[in-house]
Amino acid sequence: MDYLSKLNDEQLKAAVHTEGPLLILAGAGSGKTSTMTHRIAYLIQEKGVEPYNILAVTFTNKAAKEMRDRVEELIGENVSMWILTFHSACLRILRANSEKIGYKKDFVVYDPTDQKVVIKNLLKSQNIDEKQYSTAYVLSVISDCKEKGLSPAAYMERNAADFRSKVLGGLYQGYEITLNDNNAMDFDDLISKTVALFEQDPETLSYYQRRFRYIMVDEYQDTNFMQYRFVKLLAESHNNICVVGDDDQCIYQWRGADIKNILEFEKDFPGAMVIKLEQNYRSSGNILEAAHSVISHNYGRKDKKLWTEKESGEKISYYRADDDREEARYVAAQIDLLHEKRKELKYSDFAILYRTNTQSRRFEDAFRFAGIPYRVLGGFRYYDRKEVKDMMCYMRLVLNRDDDLSLERIINEPKRGIGEKTVAKLKALAAVRGESLLDVLSDEEIAASLPAKGRAGIRDMAAVLFELGEQWDKGEIKVSEIYDSLLIRTGYMKALEDAHTVEAEGRIENLLEFKSAIYDEENENPQITLAEFMEKIALMAEVDNHNPDEDAVVMMTMHSAKGLEFPVVFMPGMEEGLFPSWRSCDKGVDGIEEERRLCYVGMTRAREKLYLTSAETRTLYGKTDYTRESQFMREIDSKLLEGHAVYSRKNPAQSRDRFRAEAPFAGGYGFGGTGLYGGEVNRPFQQIQKIKAEVAKAAAEAKANKTPAQDLAQGDQVKHPKFGQGLVIEVSGSAVTVMFDSCGVKKLAKDIAPLTKI
Repeated sequence: MDYLSKLNDEQLKAAVHTEGPLLILAGAGSGKTSTMTHRIAYLIQEKGVEPYNILAVTFTNKAAKEMRDRVEELIGENVSMWILTFHSACLRILRANSEKIGYKKDFVVYDPTDQKVVIKNLLKSQNIDEKQYSTAYVLSVISDCKEKGLSPAAYMERNAADFRSKVLGGLYQGYEITLNDNNAMDFDDLISKTVALFEQDPETLSYYQRRFRYIMVDEYQDTNFMQYRFVKLLAESHNNICVVGDDDQCIYQWRGADIKNILEFEKDFPGAMVIKLEQNYRSSGNILEAAHSVISHNYGRKDKKLWTEKESGEKISYYRADDDREEARYVAAQIDLLHEKRKELKYSDFAILYRTNTQSRRFEDAFRFAGIPYRVLGGFRYYDRKEVKDMMCYMRLVLNRDDDLSLERIINEPKRGIGEKTVAKLKALAAVRGESLLDVLSDEEIAASLPAKGRAGIRDMAAVLFELGEQWDKGEIKVSEIYDSLLIRTGYMKALEDAHTVEAEGRIENLLEFKSAIYDEENENPQITLAEFMEKIALMAEVDNHNPDEDAVVMMTMHSAKGLEFPVVFMPGMEEGLFPSWRSCDKGVDGIEEERRLCYVGMTRAREKLYLTSAETRTLYGKTDYTRESQFMREIDSKLLEGHAVYSRKNPAQSRDRFRAEAPFAGGYGFGGTGLYGGEVNRPFQQIQKIKAEVAKAAAEAKANKTPAQDLAQGDQVKHPKFGQGLVIEVSGSAVTVMFDSCGVKKLAKDIAPLTKI
């Protein structure tokens, strides 16, 4: 049991508690993965539990792989143990039992792109205006229904009086029929249909209850109703369920996560033991204190506080920029400075975590200008590229000949002279005959009736798909061989080669890279099936795209950053309306508390240094507005901050306008706590006086050191007290234009600007 000696007291207590329900409240960076993996090892090595009887589920492939690797380091490789994501575990169960709920064994899983195609086709066929019923909105309603267990009929019955809901219910019904006809499921189905399987077939449920006598659930605070039902049904017979999570990190309520699942765990499982992991191994003391000072303002949470044996470390830096352009330039300058100053820091050690994806553009511009490599996580996925998606549809058809959606996509890829009207007629004929489109196309009589231009191409395509399907069923061909055959025999590669364009060359490169991905999977698992390969791609989460070996600054939303950590983190946009967002403010206390949890998650991604920034004015969606600092900034203990001080007022009734009038030299802001000007000032009036004195002193020094306007000329090196060093690039009339190292080009009044010639 030497391996357990690495655990602290609370981790050890959790690892050796094996019988009955257990709730592990694991704060950010508190070693939850280590605790879970050692608990699994203890069950197997000390309690004699068969790996076959253990189920561990989490949310991302990255987290599942890390847990699996660490368990195997302790007990050796064991393929019979399930350490999977929720979706992967349910998919595995459904593959073995799909016929019991009316699906063929080789059903396919539609990703978000496929789902949008289904909805767009339905909108078009039902003559519904997409501007009034956007695909994203319709899919969000359908997903919400599935997470709550609402069928189309139940949804329409619940909203019978609302015309809009009646239309949505009809689309939901059409969507389900389309998926069923195509022998397909979406991501939500994987869990909801597994739950339906358990509820409809007690024998199947009993089998999996006997098999999984020990269940562990990671990130339990992020579970939705169906995921909760899934684990509760499995645990009902033996009650050996261990859930690990942190209510302070519940940030996905907007997509169905229910914080009540973790807050009411003891009610769901009476007699549950609760163990808190509060020692943090990731962040410095000041970062933890600052994060706690924010999250402690939430009411809906279990009492706990992270602590660390690490030193306090650097204070949290705060910068209030004039506008969002300057904010981005400041971040770029700080990264450049730290990267140069601390040689051990790579660019990949820096992360920009923002509230919305729209914030990334300013930083991309600033980084390009500064020559800083960067990567935006959550952008266009490699597997969503057109050519890759086309080949995935071909591969799906080898696996599942009923997938009409995939066939519609590639029937004219490459061009085969089959128009939309012909496809519509083929679909109508398939519906009448109760067959798939591929079955219809394989009929010689029907193929002969197709336009002469496309007849041969369609016949060849169908023949290739059937031939490869038969070879795959007999086990005569590998995934990579299927891919090669499809690329060549369908004419897809030749069409790109014949195009002779730069775009076509890029597409060919992507297709060859896709082949590399297939080879990588086959090298890792020589026995991988086509279904397993396709599922692995379909179930890939956004965070799985993060490659820590790529030396580039990572930019992503705070939601995407869950589960990651970086030595240096920047959180821009700390402003009311942006963070917390106006939408969350409209939801009242619950909305604000989720935003506060998101802030806590963002702050605790930082190991060594945390920067918070905001802008006096910000341009979003084509509109420029003045901003007010986020309330979360005012909730941070001022003793933990350095840099620009945070606006605060002692008397909440005092209006902002009145305070501005009293503090004209403070840039419209009063300051509280320890700030750029040093020292602690508790009263706004006292601080104003100090600021005025500092400003007056700076002005006097600037006047004394100021270079006479007539002495400045193009090419002069100058220094500005705020903008630093720069080069005069133009002197014209009463203006001087300077290229500053820190913030780019500024046009200044030469008789006023405090410039000093170097």
